[in-house]
Amino acid sequence: MSADPFNLQIELLPSIGEVAQSDWNSLNQNDYPFTKHQFLSALETSGCVGKDTGWHPRHIVIYQNSKLVAAMPCYRKDHSYGEYVFDWSWAQAYQQNGLDYYPKLVSAIPFTPVPGSRLLCKKNADEALLMRALLAAVQSRAKSAGYSGWHLLFPEAEFLKSCTELQLLKREDVQFHWHNHNYQSFDDFLKTLRSSKRKQLRRERRIVADQGIEMRRYSGNQGGDQIDAKILESFYICYCQTYLRRSGHSGYLNQRFFEEVLESIGDQIMIVLALKDEQPVAASLFLFDSAKLYGRYWGCTADVDCLHFEACYYQGIEFAIERGLTEFNPGTQGEHKLVRGFEPTKTYSLHWVEDQRFQSALEEFMQRESDYKTEYQMAAREALPFRQDDRSGKTE
Repeated sequence: MSADPFNLQIELLPSIGEVAQSDWNSLNQNDYPFTKHQFLSALETSGCVGKDTGWHPRHIVIYQNSKLVAAMPCYRKDHSYGEYVFDWSWAQAYQQNGLDYYPKLVSAIPFTPVPGSRLLCKKNADEALLMRALLAAVQSRAKSAGYSGWHLLFPEAEFLKSCTELQLLKREDVQFHWHNHNYQSFDDFLKTLRSSKRKQLRRERRIVADQGIEMRRYSGNQGGDQIDAKILESFYICYCQTYLRRSGHSGYLNQRFFEEVLESIGDQIMIVLALKDEQPVAASLFLFDSAKLYGRYWGCTADVDCLHFEACYYQGIEFAIERGLTEFNPGTQGEHKLVRGFEPTKTYSLHWVEDQRFQSALEEFMQRESDYKTEYQMAAREALPFRQDDRSGKTE
């Protein structure tokens, strides 16, 4: 597909492997892990996306004068699982009107509701120009291939400025993120909380320790406390057990995926193990870059009071403080995160559907939903446990 007059050529590729790793990664202006060639490739080569998964790669690449200048992860979807921007009611409305909602195109990181860069491009590129060309090409392909629309999930808030002139619908949601206000230690963070909440967090950590649980953190695949095959296997057993209990399946991601990611970007992975009598009873896996920590996967083989809070939140906060990371995103949902210092933060998605009748109906729906989400965010902020607004660590 071409997009003149700027001599841009746009293609949708059936595999990330059709682009050299060095070329794709050269477009990444930061070290955000989820759009790295290695991460996306591991999803494909492990079989977590592709045949029989409902996630079929259609990665968007933009060339100018035969040189790669931009790229965006993209998939043809046959369902809405693993997206975390819920549109099941939209699909039902299409069906009730005798229309097909699937297949659709989705630009997202599979199974990963983590805001971050989605359009990768050369430094100083005109993002607005690239997005106009990309959208025109996607709309043309949607009409010819029978896609109902295109959905861009969890872009960075700053990126929305590049899309203001496009006729895309903006949907909002709220996650809970922890922010590092120059804390020097976990106790430094606790000082910013009201007394009752500070005591609660200390009590929860003490409950875990009193049950004979030892917490250990491992990061990277080289050096002292590195992640080795045994640690990764312990994590994976816990991960599968939790999915089996909750959902009846072993999880979206298989062991080969985790092994490949550890091998390729292990220096951006951290695993927390909880051990009782030297035997793992729970584990959590995080990814991180130079600015942020991302809590992604958790599992346990035994029910231990307060262990989820310790393994998924408090260990992450400590790690973020030690590394000087500015933000910790522990995952979706969970108003229980508020009392533990995770602040309500807006997330976004952009949408275009080919049928203009539904485009208009969705626009009205999203406006109402946006008003509700804003009210929800404001109400959630009232439940935060901090002693003062600046969260500087000063006591009252």
